[in-house]
Formats: sequence, structure tokens, C-alpha cells
Amino acid sequence: MLGTGNALVTRCYNTCFVLQSEGRSLLVDAGGGNGILRQMEDAGISFTDIHDMFLTHAHTDHVMGAVWVVRKITSMQSQGKYEGVMRVFGHERVLHILRTMCDMMLSKKFSSLIGKSVLFVEVTDGQQFEAAGMRLQCFDIHSTKEKQFGFTATLSDGTRVACLGDEPFNEQCRQYVENADWLLSEAFCLYDDRERFKPYEKHHSTALDTGRLAQQLHARHLVMYHTEDKTLATRKQIYAKEAAREFEGPIFVPDDLEVIFF
Repeated sequence: MLGTGNALVTRCYNTCFVLQSEGRSLLVDAGGGNGILRQMEDAGISFTDIHDMFLTHAHTDHVMGAVWVVRKITSMQSQGKYEGVMRVFGHERVLHILRTMCDMMLSKKFSSLIGKSVLFVEVTDGQQFEAAGMRLQCFDIHSTKEKQFGFTATLSDGTRVACLGDEPFNEQCRQYVENADWLLSEAFCLYDDRERFKPYEKHHSTALDTGRLAQQLHARHLVMYHTEDKTLATRKQIYAKEAAREFEGPIFVPDDLEVIFF
């Protein structure tokens, strides 16, 4: 987990992570700024090992860091320090926005490599594709705010990891995520703190909601992130305790840079 916080956190980084299987790495989102460079460094992950990235949607806390990823990798490519191509997967809207930002913000030296050594690969609802040695199937989460895709990744050993995105679950997506070995879901705050953080007004879920969802989807493990940052000292314990009121399986509430072994 490179970051575990929501859009406006200051005490941790925005939610993004690297999914690794058989020595290959998939970067999922990149947070909201050049903090992605620090998080990658502190995680001990070299950008030379990142050849695939999946972008869920174009909210600033997910896509702005992707500009820095493109900037970093094209810089390394121009210096002969990066072998092969970099692929960025996403739906048409998020790729259009990222391309526009790169064209406007990066020097021609770097932006000119997009389409050559940095490839933007458009994916569509329900499409299956290979990335970082894993089989992925993406799906539209039917967001009411911004077009957003989740995905299910099947690792080399058959483990299924389902990423729901960062909004409440839509029943239309059940076919993609039911019976997942690992369910990755947002949990903006505790249900007990709903009056303080107003998750429903922001179209987010609570830890209690997420636990209930994981139970209904028959998930085997639950990972919760995209939280507020005012309870970091106790977040791991209190979020897991609340979700456990509904979910019977193992619950993980990771800190930034924490490694989860599937």
C-alpha cells in the first residue's frame, strides 16, 4: 500500500498501491502529486520495475500523481535508464485527461514519448486483458460523480483480488467481484463517526457498510482503505472492530507502505 487516505488527507498519502505477482508489478493509481515518488522510494520499489499502471478514474487524488509517474519514467527513458515500454491502462476519459495534463505540463522532450515508449491503452467495461503477468477484468462501477473502473486481478496461483474503486458498491458489479479471495474497498470513516465526517454526503461508505458488503459478497478477506486521517493512531484497530460486526473473515486496515501478502 503506497497510500491509504482519501482526497484531503495530510497525515498519510492518497490511496494507491502496487500489486505484485511472480516478480512483476502493477501500479494502481498514483495519488495526488509528486508524493508518489517518495512513496515508491520508501517502499523500495524502483520505477524500472513498473511497466504497467491501471488508473481507476480522474479525480485529482488518483490521477495527478500519474503525471509524475509519466514524468519520471520518460525522464529515465530519455537517459537510457529504463528498458522497454510503459503501459497505462484506463477508460477513455481518464486517459484523455492524463494525456491533456501531460501535454500541458510536461516538456516536449517527455510528452513526445507518449505513444512511443509510454503507451496509453484504453479498456472498456467488462474487458479482460493481461498486465504485469496477471489476468485482469475491468468493470464500470457506475459512479454518479466521475466515470470510474474497478477490476478483478487473477494472480498466477489463481488468487482473485477485487478492487471496488472508491465509491459505494453497485449491485450491477456483483458478477465481477463475488467470492473474491481478497476484496479491496474504500471505508471513508467509522459508522459511529458518520456525523463527524459525513461519508454519505460525499458518496462514500463506512467501515460498518464495507464489512456488511464483504459478507454479502462472500469475500474471504477484506482490505479497507481511502479513509480519513484523523484517527490514524487507532485506525487499524477501530476500523477492523467495526467491520467485524458484519464480516466474519480476516480484516486488514493497512498503514501507508504496509505490505499485505495474499
